[in-house]
Amino acid sequence: MKTSTHLKYIKAHDPEGLHEDTTQTLSELAFIEDELHFLRDLITENTLELIVGKPFEESRKLAEKLSSLENKEKALLKELKQHHNNLELLLDDIEVPNEVKDYKDTHYKLMMKVINFYAEVKSVKRNIFKIIAENRKKNKEKRLL
Repeated sequence: MKTSTHLKYIKAHDPEGLHEDTTQTLSELAFIEDELHFLRDLITENTLELIVGKPFEESRKLAEKLSSLENKEKALLKELKQHHNNLELLLDDIEVPNEVKDYKDTHYKLMMKVINFYAEVKSVKRNIFKIIAENRKKNKEKRLL
């Protein structure tokens, strides 16, 4: 996933730019939610092969990590939606000292969480595909012998 936010430029963003960043990130998180469901289904469909095969312990750890990512995604999505809703407070006509700075600081922290989350998802996804591909290759070799 590509995060449109350039973290070093958050301080220069106006509220409209922050809104676009947040909306884009919400969309990306919704896509990742679908992707995590796909990965869960992929593991479920290959459970027997993964249990019988040598990488059972590694597969179990990946399934646990996937569950953890699903929980993180839900929490991050909730936090980001709240942040998105708080943008309305930033745009109201009431002047609050440091309101924009505080919002941008929160925005920066959330974008860092999102980037770290994307990295975790990418790593787990890569490992799941690697294990399944190796397992299928071994099964294919056994059938050919």
